[in-house]
Amino acid sequence: MTDAISIAGSGMNLHRKWLDAIADNIANANTVRGGDDLAFQERFIVAQEGEGITGVTADAALGDTEGQLVYEPTHPLANAQGYVRYPDIDLSEQMGQLIMAQRGYQANAAVVDRAKTAYEAALQIGRG
Repeated sequence: MTDAISIAGSGMNLHRKWLDAIADNIANANTVRGGDDLAFQERFIVAQEGEGITGVTADAALGDTEGQLVYEPTHPLANAQGYVRYPDIDLSEQMGQLIMAQRGYQANAAVVDRAKTAYEAALQIGRG
């Protein structure tokens, strides 16, 4: 039973990190940099199977720095050619990922709750 709680806890940790990465991406979707500078790098979370019965591990990865060059000659950060660089972050994709990450977190939290209830019931049986 403790394995179920440990595995679900690792899933909750993974989904929390995913939610953090999505929040960072949404917050920086309109971050402007000079046309000669690197764009904000989108954050990704890479899930990997843990060893044995340890659940999952979460590693961070970064997107490309290319972004999108936009012609805005009046922008204070524009380069000599009048371009600024925006990150290549799709907000609708981020919102879809946000829903999946929230649901995953909720599902793992439900597993922890049910395992805790089963553990408490087993303790009551042992007392009786």
